[in-house]
Amino acid sequence: MKIGIRAHDIETNNLEKLVNDIVDKGLTSVQLALNKSLPTLYSGIGNLTPGIARHIGSAFSDNGLQIAVLGCYFNLIHPDQIERRKGMDRFKEHLRFAKDFGCSIVGTETGNVNAEIVYTEENFKEKPFMEVVASVSELVKEAEKLGVIVGVEAGVNHPIYSVQTMKRLLDMIDSHNLQVIFDPVNLLTIDNYINQEEIFEEAFKILGDRIVIFHAKDFIIEGNSLKQVPVGQGLLNYDKLFGLIKHTKPYLNILIEGSKEPFIDESIVYLRRKYEKK
Repeated sequence: MKIGIRAHDIETNNLEKLVNDIVDKGLTSVQLALNKSLPTLYSGIGNLTPGIARHIGSAFSDNGLQIAVLGCYFNLIHPDQIERRKGMDRFKEHLRFAKDFGCSIVGTETGNVNAEIVYTEENFKEKPFMEVVASVSELVKEAEKLGVIVGVEAGVNHPIYSVQTMKRLLDMIDSHNLQVIFDPVNLLTIDNYINQEEIFEEAFKILGDRIVIFHAKDFIIEGNSLKQVPVGQGLLNYDKLFGLIKHTKPYLNILIEGSKEPFIDESIVYLRRKYEKK
């Protein structure tokens, strides 16, 4: 079992301390968002070079850690075209230097019709979907040139919000340089969470060959909505998920997301116990 963590859930901006803290927890990989975890080393677009990428990458690899994903999340369909282009250019920069980090995947969600990422059914219309197709196509063409991967994550606050919309995106772009970051909680709402097992089965049946990363989160119901909680403290059916993973993707990178101190260690113990049980 390969367990890692979203690096900015470790509260430090120091590269050496970040690496040591992750190693001390017995983890093997990270999702690294440079602007969130290492703002003193990465100030924004134009800042990356092979040198800084190798410096950061070596700090992880020399300690047995894989940078499984470079997180470069942005609004692919930002209503301000200037802001959208800034995001596209920053993502392409991450693609260019991904291999220098020792990483092959740069990841993002798909944005929002609004400047802020909020739930709106306007995201579910055809126009936002086709704008996502255009943006992702442009990024995938760049990834194909460089031999790296665009990882796309679905979520209910985005135009790619379901198993079906993700499958449609994959079919329309039709490139193996486009792969799936699977976050099961992101697919759940107050209306469908009781059917989570069926949703997960469908996801692995339809998207399974393209899933390259798994995000480990958890949720409870609070009021009339889902609230994220540390892994192991909620309602997510990990027995079902780990059964699917062990059957089809036994070496899938499982990255803990949203579990912060003092809950990280118990989240790791919970995941290992659940995985070994299956």
